[in-house]
Amino acid sequence: MVLAIVIAVVVVALVFDYTNGFHDAANAIATSVSTRALTPRVALAMAAVMNFIGAFLGQKVAQTVAEVISFPDDMLAADPVHALVIVMSGLLGAITWNMITWYYGLPSSSSHALIGGLGGAAIAGGVSVNWDTVVNKVLIPMVLSPLFAFGAGFAVMIAIMWLFRRANPHRAQRRFRVAQTVSAAAMALGHGLQDAQKTMGVIFLALLAGGYVSAGDDLPVWVIFSAAAAISLGTYSGGWRIMRTLGRRIIALDPSRGFAAESVAATVLYTTAYVYEAPISTTHTITSAVMGVGATKRLSAVRWGVARSILTAWVLTFPMAAAAAALCYAVAHFFLEVL
Repeated sequence: MVLAIVIAVVVVALVFDYTNGFHDAANAIATSVSTRALTPRVALAMAAVMNFIGAFLGQKVAQTVAEVISFPDDMLAADPVHALVIVMSGLLGAITWNMITWYYGLPSSSSHALIGGLGGAAIAGGVSVNWDTVVNKVLIPMVLSPLFAFGAGFAVMIAIMWLFRRANPHRAQRRFRVAQTVSAAAMALGHGLQDAQKTMGVIFLALLAGGYVSAGDDLPVWVIFSAAAAISLGTYSGGWRIMRTLGRRIIALDPSRGFAAESVAATVLYTTAYVYEAPISTTHTITSAVMGVGATKRLSAVRWGVARSILTAWVLTFPMAAAAAALCYAVAHFFLEVL
């Protein structure tokens, strides 16, 4: 029975990874598509390939996700099914919130939905949440990374405007349109580096609960490969609702602003993954960078009404994903009791 549940959790984790791909596909390519630097089909293919490659570039973020909740040793020894149901419920809560925000076209955070789901399921199941990890590597970066991305996006765009103040505008924009191919690829690589690892961390938790790995083990290669493949397939399947929000509804971008936003966001993703080992939101990061570069036109150029809707989704992500996961746990626990 334990093996069957482990397999089920792994499958659901990969489904989450797939939904993460199409939910967050817009993160990497919306700005490039909206400025016509890339066609949608080419942009999606490039993003899928770079997502796949990025998944193999580190494991620190996966380790952080695996540390969000702690299973007591006696639970793992005597009742591994309970631990696996908690992991499964956390995933289902995150998927539920992802589907709701995808339906309404809101670029919320799959990362924080996952952390919130795991936390909600852990609390419902009577398991300890590592609040130090949540606060230091999730909540604080959640607040700081968008603020930094906004400020850096504004500053980088100001620098670009000053450096190219005497350049022919049409020629300069053509060059930035080409440069956006590189910045979009860098953004997609960072998305794979960050988001595929989060699913790896959850699969590792399931394997740990089932007794198939120990706490100090490295991630099995098949876990890395399957997570990379799932997020790449999800990315290639699209995410057009959210792409419209990021690429057009927040602000009408030109190639230079698209390049600046993607470059800043990619830099933040790499820094937090390698230096701080923090599972930050690619959605928060690129959206804030887009707002920052857009504000260099004038503050009124940013459609702040849309920004408020996005901010509302961000604020609701943790509690709503946690509540959905707690409900999933309650239903699963009821059926286990009946059985």
